[in-house]
Amino acid sequence: MKYLSVSEVAKKWNLSERSVRNYCAKGRIKGTFLTGKTWNIPEDAIKPNRLDERKFSDNELLNVLKEEKDMRLKGGIYHKTQIALTYNSNHIEGSTLTEEQTRLIFETNTIGETKGVKVDDIVETNNHFKCFDLVIDNAKKPLTEKFIKELHFTLKVGTSDSLKSWFNVGDYKSRPNEVGGNETCQPENVAKEMKQLDKCSQNCLPILHKQINQLPCEILVPMGKHPT
Repeated sequence: MKYLSVSEVAKKWNLSERSVRNYCAKGRIKGTFLTGKTWNIPEDAIKPNRLDERKFSDNELLNVLKEEKDMRLKGGIYHKTQIALTYNSNHIEGSTLTEEQTRLIFETNTIGETKGVKVDDIVETNNHFKCFDLVIDNAKKPLTEKFIKELHFTLKVGTSDSLKSWFNVGDYKSRPNEVGGNETCQPENVAKEMKQLDKCSQNCLPILHKQINQLPCEILVPMGKHPT
């Protein structure tokens, strides 16, 4: 049997190469297989019916993120956002990892230079990638206390903090703390304040989502940059 490349099938079916790769990754073209990173598609393969497709969301940006996440597509906005968002978020919290090391962990599960790197920073970086995937997969659901706690558990599981008896992984804090020298909500008031935040988010998030969706995709990643 003769096999065609993605580019050949894209021209034959008048589709983008990304759409053809997506069909292959989702198993919608019978008989396809990978040789390294190259898809081999039977010459007599039948073009999938686009009418059978169901969009994940009415939000165009979310659809792209979801599609690229499921495909594990490299070089797209999902790939770039994972690296930029994880690096900047962890950097704010004092992570010792560079953006290049963050990229290596995401792309190759390696880190390169390890001198002075904390194990916790590596663990939290991997966990942050998982959190972003959770956010995408649950983006259509209401933001709840339960989901916020799930994100906290996912982020901190396996770190040295999770071994501390007083550190409530996946739950609210049990001890007072400061951030940048500023006092934060007292432990006994956190649950009440979170319920208030939950009510506020139900009103504010739809407006925020609409505003973000109106931004060009190419500017969203640079917006997340944080000065070193």
